[in-house]
Amino acid sequence: MARHIYACPLRWSDMDAFGHVNNVVFLRYLEEARIDFMFTQAAEAGAGEFAGGSVVARHEIDYKRPLVHRPEPVTIETWVTRIGGASLTVSYEIKDTAADGTETVYVRASTVVVPYDLAEGRPRRISAVEREFLERFMDEEPAVAV
Repeated sequence: MARHIYACPLRWSDMDAFGHVNNVVFLRYLEEARIDFMFTQAAEAGAGEFAGGSVVARHEIDYKRPLVHRPEPVTIETWVTRIGGASLTVSYEIKDTAADGTETVYVRASTVVVPYDLAEGRPRRISAVEREFLERFMDEEPAVAV
């Protein structure tokens, strides 16, 4: 199974009064990784229809440990755990991997995404080209228990 890897920079403004990344900021990090995956990477693979519109139907997040500001980006791994007719589930891990291979996981999350026809104002089906792209990142293992 392939995972999409996104290096997400941390911003000083992401910190809260307790000195770590605020819980709502993690949604922005997930969005950045999802946009890079579903818009940029998909378009490069010839499946650019997602950029025409999609909506988030659900987020689920497990916060594992605090993340504090530092100059290095954090790694967000993204993969697909479900592909339906008109929706898909994207899973994520926000983490660091040390030189010795040990991982520190800060967040595990999932998002249900619905492709959306902006002109028609309604959800649309996942195309065959989109499905083919998504299947390359398919893994049955969700990041969070659903």
